[in-house]
Amino acid sequence: MNPIDQLKIIESNTVDFITNKDFIEKINNKKELKVKLGVDPSRPDLHLGHAVVLKKLKQFQKLGHMVYLIIGDFTARIGDPSGRSKTRPLLSEDEVKENSKSYVEQAFKILDPKKTIVKYNSEWLSKLSFADIINLTSRYTVARMLERDDFNKRLKDNQPISISEFLYPLAQAYDSVMIEADVEIGGTDQLFNLLVGRKLQEEFDQSPQVVITMPLIEGTDGHLKMSKSYDNYIAFNDSPKDVYGKMMSIPDDLIIKYMKYLTDIPKEEIKSYEEKIKNSKINPRDVKMILAEEIVSMLYNKEESKKAKENFIKIFQKKEMPEDLPEIEVKDGETILDVITKTGVFSSNSEIKRAINQGAIRINEEKINDFKGLFDFENGSILKVGKKNFFKIKKV
Repeated sequence: MNPIDQLKIIESNTVDFITNKDFIEKINNKKELKVKLGVDPSRPDLHLGHAVVLKKLKQFQKLGHMVYLIIGDFTARIGDPSGRSKTRPLLSEDEVKENSKSYVEQAFKILDPKKTIVKYNSEWLSKLSFADIINLTSRYTVARMLERDDFNKRLKDNQPISISEFLYPLAQAYDSVMIEADVEIGGTDQLFNLLVGRKLQEEFDQSPQVVITMPLIEGTDGHLKMSKSYDNYIAFNDSPKDVYGKMMSIPDDLIIKYMKYLTDIPKEEIKSYEEKIKNSKINPRDVKMILAEEIVSMLYNKEESKKAKENFIKIFQKKEMPEDLPEIEVKDGETILDVITKTGVFSSNSEIKRAINQGAIRINEEKINDFKGLFDFENGSILKVGKKNFFKIKKV
């Protein structure tokens, strides 16, 4: 495929693309580009927020390019300061190793293993001497570091910034130098770090990498970016039925955005769904079911997707669960009794106990037997009280 056509495919749905000219030149100069993604295993699971970038990498692979997946087993011990208002706690080597174990396996749910080279940045960063680090830091200024929004804000708020946090963007940039990356991709919160990579490559007499950023999608709550910290995520390792159920719990106004960034549904088809929803010619729930099937198929396969859909219909639709469920806010430490009381269905604790003994209280169709226990269920879980009282759990 010619460079212009490749550019049109890759540029679609991106936020930053620096620069088109560099991209065309690189395609003309070499057939196979090195496309880099760095991920720090600070937590054990990938979620759909990561899938936005991975789907873009898959496009590169389909065009014949090689993806370099850099597992930041060394940089994870520093902690990426992007978007942070305070210094991250440092992770131990054992924590990082544990978190790294399933990262590659999870990424391969989307990426083609045959077109992916996996590297761990401890391979080169752990070998740097103090003299090497001094040499590295001499190639970037404190003034440039403080141009970064989160550093600048912390400085104005008299919040500390550790030297290790200054080193993080340089360490990530050095990864690009070591593999001679042609392209680096990340979320919009990574723009500063990726641009440091361009600068450092020039310092090492390399052609600067093309920088591409993708949007950060909102989580299942519809407000905050998807994150384990906000408990609004859909993990790659969630079961098919949980993925499907969580997808069905997202607000209607996220349907088109998720389709756009997380599926291979053609643009024209997505546009058609958008118009039909807008003009009330289709129930958003039906479009959401199509989306949920696509996501389960992406993470598992079509057979599991079909089973998850059948399970959802059996549990929820055939039992006439209302579409717009009232939410029950739940705080950490609350008991099952506390939460059921909030529904207002029962007038006394004795009625609640009786209903539990009769098997009339269920969470995600699991029968509740102990009203004294802590309410330890995920955000978005469905609480069923009696035959026709349904509530959606909202963790606060």
